[in-house]
Amino acid sequence: GLPPRAISLWGGSSCERVVVLPLDAMTRILIGTLLLLAACRAKGAPRTPEETCASACTARVARCGAEECARGCNFILDRLVEREMDTVLACVAKTSACDDPAWAKCAVLVGVHLDGGPPPPHPPPDES
Repeated sequence: GLPPRAISLWGGSSCERVVVLPLDAMTRILIGTLLLLAACRAKGAPRTPEETCASACTARVARCGAEECARGCNFILDRLVEREMDTVLACVAKTSACDDPAWAKCAVLVGVHLDGGPPPPHPPPDES
């Protein structure tokens, strides 16, 4: 039999060679850690405003898939920097589609852009 606290490694497919390695405490900890890391494949926290938006979009906007959320959040990057993500996502959730026009419409209906922006410049003075 195998010595207590040992691991067997078989070489080849017919188990012709057996290598027995004693397991000290550090090896057991290492194997346990590797197994834990392999079993726990949690997605990391979002790192950019676009990733944060895409994650929130897939959770809040039922009609938008992951790709549509990623594209839309990339499309409204300037609004994300202006901290208008929640308002834009609430608007997209109310639309009938999750396409570029829906994202664009929602992006212009928030914050300082809500009133359509500044007025056009005055016409140049007449030279006559």
